[in-house]
Amino acid sequence: MKERLAGFALMCAIVPMAFLGYLLLVFVGFCGKAERGRSGVRALDHFVNATLFNGYAWESVSSHAWRERENKSWARAVIKLTDCFQKDHCMRANKREQAVVDLILKKGLDRQTIR
Repeated sequence: MKERLAGFALMCAIVPMAFLGYLLLVFVGFCGKAERGRSGVRALDHFVNATLFNGYAWESVSSHAWRERENKSWARAVIKLTDCFQKDHCMRANKREQAVVDLILKKGLDRQTIR
């Protein structure tokens, strides 16, 4: 119960900031530095992976799709879509990110922190 209350309080603070961050990301995408925009898009990608696709918060949708390509139709659709822009994008993303996923799981950093 304590974790749920802390999560709710944190969500109430973060969601408005996330909305403002999204608006800033749109502005930066048109007028700002590419590096700042790239970081924002990467963070949004990880957020979408964790919330919509029930993936790890430290992994991109592309990397997650590559891991799930055999079992999930959404993963195959993501791979097909990204291949239109960059051949083997999801495979490359997974190759880059899998070591991080393995390390976090090995160290137990994915476990509950509030008890």
